[in-house]
Amino acid sequence: MQINKSGLWGEIYAARYLRNNKFDILTANYRTRLGEIDIICSKDESIRFVEVKTRDEGYLYQPKEAVDKAKQDRIIATAMQYIKATQSSLQPQFDVIEVILDSNFKPTKINYLENAFNT
Repeated sequence: MQINKSGLWGEIYAARYLRNNKFDILTANYRTRLGEIDIICSKDESIRFVEVKTRDEGYLYQPKEAVDKAKQDRIIATAMQYIKATQSSLQPQFDVIEVILDSNFKPTKINYLENAFNT
């Protein structure tokens, strides 16, 4: 199995960004038979389901464009399973973090898109 170094680094930098902005990381890489959520965190009265999209510099498309309707539907279904399993009463929100890396896997840009899904 080949490891996606860019994706791994993107998730590390995204989690660091969230912690630095006062989010509490609840779990990462939450998986069910319906899908996966990269990062689940909370802040104030909301629970955030965060999809991390990482690209190298010189990308042709915005990373968020990879989160199409089908991907959103899988994330939402997985999030609903998490909420049920944890009995969370927090308000759910679906966000995307775009991480752009240079050739040394260092972030050149982190873009946090709150309420990225039209649910």
